[in-house]
Amino acid sequence: MGLGWQRIAWLAAKRLLIAIIIVFFVAPIILIFLTSIKSRVDALAFPPVWIFSPTFMNFEEIFELYDFGLYFRNTLVAATASTIVAMALGVPAAYSLARYKFRGHSNLAFWILSIRITPPIAAMIPVFILFRNLRLLDSIPGLVLIYCTFNLPFVVWMMRGFFEDLPIDLEESAMVDGCSRFGAFARVALILAAPGLASTAILTFLFTWNEFIFALILTGTNARTMPVAVQLFMRETGILWGHMTAAAVIMMLPTVVLTFFIQRYLVRGLTFGAIK
Repeated sequence: MGLGWQRIAWLAAKRLLIAIIIVFFVAPIILIFLTSIKSRVDALAFPPVWIFSPTFMNFEEIFELYDFGLYFRNTLVAATASTIVAMALGVPAAYSLARYKFRGHSNLAFWILSIRITPPIAAMIPVFILFRNLRLLDSIPGLVLIYCTFNLPFVVWMMRGFFEDLPIDLEESAMVDGCSRFGAFARVALILAAPGLASTAILTFLFTWNEFIFALILTGTNARTMPVAVQLFMRETGILWGHMTAAAVIMMLPTVVLTFFIQRYLVRGLTFGAIK
């Protein structure tokens, strides 16, 4: 009888802890959404107003007064293009590092990773001068180029681990049946590594979507992205909380929708190779 009550108490405590963790992470998102549909008076009220008449005026105004549609398009184009380019170049490079063993290949892989872990601000001045000379400042191609520079090492490092966990026997069997090395890569390795491809692409897209420092320094008005545009709502007279939270909701929507539709591949990709 005592063991039964102990088990019930343990389950209750575990579920309570899970509930607290969920509330801890979900409550800020709910608060952001509620503030985005409040009027300016209700958003600034203290204590917070929980019963109010919802309005979508904040969403309308950020598009009409601040040209947020342009910033959304810039962010979407830069994030999508840099993710595609980084995946197109990084996946074959990762496969090569995983399958071809040559002298110093481990050092090469670490050197590639070191580019990713380098603080972006350390390279900001030379990058700014280079982009100014190439006339890439305040341009979408410039953003795509700098994002690919830092996303490519991440893609290579992530996908290298996925390819190393794949049994090489399957690719050798495909080559025995007549496939070339590239055919075995395209028809066997890529198919088996689909969860890893999905998770790597999602994380790369999210990193680019939320990137701030490069977009702040290297863009002006034409290529400004949403993370940079949010600071427009911070003024000398105060912070426009309604507009800022409306922009935050719009920034979260694409990532939430993308993750929702391919969450199965994301979970499988992040746990791929964890159990031998």
